[in-house]
Amino acid sequence: MRRRRSSSRQGRSNTAVATVATNTATAALLSGAVFVAPTAHAAQPTTRPATQTAQTAQTAQTAQTTARTAAPLATEPKVSARGAYLIDDATGKRIYGKAPNTRRPIASTTKLMTVHVVLREKDLDLGRKVKIKQAYRDYVTRTGSSTADLKTGDRVTVRQLLYAALLPSGGDAAYALADTFGSGTTNAARTKSFIGKMNKRAAALGLENTKFDSFDGNSKTGNNYSTPKDLAKLTRTALKHKTLRDVVGTQKTVRKATTSTGGTRTYTWYNTNRLLGSYRGATGVKTGTTTAAGPCLVFAATRDGKTVIGVVLNASDRYPDATKLLDHGLGVKSGTTVRLRQLPTDAQRD
Repeated sequence: MRRRRSSSRQGRSNTAVATVATNTATAALLSGAVFVAPTAHAAQPTTRPATQTAQTAQTAQTAQTTARTAAPLATEPKVSARGAYLIDDATGKRIYGKAPNTRRPIASTTKLMTVHVVLREKDLDLGRKVKIKQAYRDYVTRTGSSTADLKTGDRVTVRQLLYAALLPSGGDAAYALADTFGSGTTNAARTKSFIGKMNKRAAALGLENTKFDSFDGNSKTGNNYSTPKDLAKLTRTALKHKTLRDVVGTQKTVRKATTSTGGTRTYTWYNTNRLLGSYRGATGVKTGTTTAAGPCLVFAATRDGKTVIGVVLNASDRYPDATKLLDHGLGVKSGTTVRLRQLPTDAQRD
């Protein structure tokens, strides 16, 4: 989880082009994607007004559910990731695996469990207002976490916190969710209680190699870990909730919150997952980066009625890796050229 401040970054974002071949005839290219110089006319993410942010890439694919489903390619791709896993969403069956059961730090992909636990709360009111505490801002300053830049005293809805936690990967938003839905008389007690819920849910799902010691992936003890297989299993379950699908499939959202003085503040958040709007059929789901974890990505895509879900952990080339795995699972024989969606210079990177 890397924090990006607009005041310290200048210049234009470059557009990466990942060219990935997945058919046997071009197997020599499977060792890694080729990145070339940016072009002058890269596509920009579509702006979604607040009333339309629920529209997602997932919805756009539902019309194809009766189409013919392609089989995975026979030749397995080579990826940079230390660990990787790909499953068929319909069956949960493995399509690809590399060190699938090796425990690794998972950085901000932790927030998938954070949001999953919140969405399972009994009688959840997504419109409930939460007051932002200075402690949330202090936390991201102290840890260097990515942030949604939530302002002290603002009142934001639980739904807005879901977007804030998963699009810009806001550690402040994850803290607010844990503090709100944990139990106890202090911030520390409530967040500890919430992390307990995360571990209880992991056990219920049979995630035998998963443990959480934080609400956002910023591990204090080194005991925040999972495996590619466990993360794929968690994601498959979590994505059954429409609200989560809506959130992780959104490239950009603009939201209004009430300030401490009764005014209105506008928040603009961009999704750090650059596969969205770049890889055809991509539907989510979450990035993550820390020094210990390296670059991580949980991803999903749907084509011709088939959905696959993948995970790459500690991947120096996570987007080319994801593209190769998606092509492999979706049976894309000709390979896919991906021009990665640009992010504004002041947007978070994770």
